[in-house]
Amino acid sequence: MNYRLLSVAALIALAVTALPAQKYIAHSATSAVGRPVSPEFVASTDKTFDQLMTEAMSAMHRAMHQAEYTGDPDRDFVTMMIPHHQGAIDMARAVLLYGKDPQMRRLAQEIITDQQSEIQLMQLWLKHHSTGSQAQH
Repeated sequence: MNYRLLSVAALIALAVTALPAQKYIAHSATSAVGRPVSPEFVASTDKTFDQLMTEAMSAMHRAMHQAEYTGDPDRDFVTMMIPHHQGAIDMARAVLLYGKDPQMRRLAQEIITDQQSEIQLMQLWLKHHSTGSQAQH
């Protein structure tokens, strides 16, 4: 078994054991350029699963539509994909609160792990390709 698979398995085991006692899961949102913004989505058992999914998708669409077009397809793609990935994370968190199927819970945890990693990669790309350093472009 490789290290990444063991790490994911450990995270899943931790999440599965910690979640039953948890009432909510919030994300710490960041803008496309890595600056903190106020969280728009909180996965909480105070809301129904349907409400959580609707809120997660609304926050995702709002953030995607607010992404500024620069004319640089690579940059524009990344600034829209970051909120798209965050939306997937938020929906997966709702499943972790309400979902019962072990396979779906594992999938949700994998989505969270993978999408967070990809968001970090995209934020790093944006940092290295900021408007002041696009001479290499």
